[in-house]
Amino acid sequence: MKILDLYILKKFLKTYVFAVLIIVAIILVIDYTEKVDNFIKKQAPTSEILFSYYLNFVPYWANYISPLMVFISTVFFTANLAARTELIAILSTGVSFLRLMRPYLMGSALVAVITFFMVAWIIPIANKTRIKFERKYVIDTYYFSGRDVHIKVAPDTYAYMETYDNNSNTGYRFTLEKIQNNQLMSKLMAERITWDTTRHKWTIHDYRIRAFEGEGKEKLTYGTKIDSTINLSPKDFDSNYQLHETFTLPELNAHIAKLKSRGADGVEVFVVEKYVRFANPFAIIILTMIGLIVSARKSRGGVGFQIALGFMLAFIYIMFFMMSKGMAESGTMPPLLAVWLPNIIFSGIGVLLYYTIPR
Repeated sequence: MKILDLYILKKFLKTYVFAVLIIVAIILVIDYTEKVDNFIKKQAPTSEILFSYYLNFVPYWANYISPLMVFISTVFFTANLAARTELIAILSTGVSFLRLMRPYLMGSALVAVITFFMVAWIIPIANKTRIKFERKYVIDTYYFSGRDVHIKVAPDTYAYMETYDNNSNTGYRFTLEKIQNNQLMSKLMAERITWDTTRHKWTIHDYRIRAFEGEGKEKLTYGTKIDSTINLSPKDFDSNYQLHETFTLPELNAHIAKLKSRGADGVEVFVVEKYVRFANPFAIIILTMIGLIVSARKSRGGVGFQIALGFMLAFIYIMFFMMSKGMAESGTMPPLLAVWLPNIIFSGIGVLLYYTIPR
């Protein structure tokens, strides 16, 4: 590694880390101010506030603001280099602008790799603890309010509950139907179904089974209690609050496959989350290159103008990203296209700026 590469790489990483720490510190203060009443009201222990919540809160937000901070950091320190004519001195020695991009590319690629590793495995594990704390001490107690719940529990088997009580893990007006070749083969009906926490099985109470044996023949079976191991669990009725953020990448893939096999609604949120984890690291590299191109010239407006321009471009990117993500989650746009569209468009903007802005 050349001395020039090391010099710029150090400045890049130092500015990025400093910017992330400052913004995260501000977010911590704001978050504590907003939630302190909940902590007091629900008597959250100080140790849990510090270690279960805020210790896992920091990496979450540090990763969340990384694309923005890496862009602002690039604009800030590069504009300062240009203002002190350091870049002019570098380029006047015969170093091409493409060669100047190398340390920026190295630094952003390093941050991108770390970011991907964090969002794929580390942060979801931390989110499990953080979100569990929020459910207990911050948000209101969750009650499952859905009615007429239909769930596909096997390729040919469908379950139905009129209502479900998540406090007692009891479902009411339960039916289980087996359908083959568009024909109803059997139907189990019960007044209620309860979850046995020790054996991890469902207990079906006051049931009756109608089995259709062909040629108009039926067999009726009655009983007061029977155990069942259907592919259904109380977790399927838990709160979905930030659920997509608690899955590691393998767990997220498994959950998406599970929802698709059941034909369940709301799978778009998890598919978008999966694609975002791959797109964000590339966004860091793209925004770094744009930040370099925008700020690598001495401006009459001074450093402040270039930093303001950087903030404006970052704001536009975030707004564009949030809009396309919202459209994907609502099902109005394919998730893959929606997540990658901001990166594709800003890559084009970066290429345009490279050939049109004098350096």
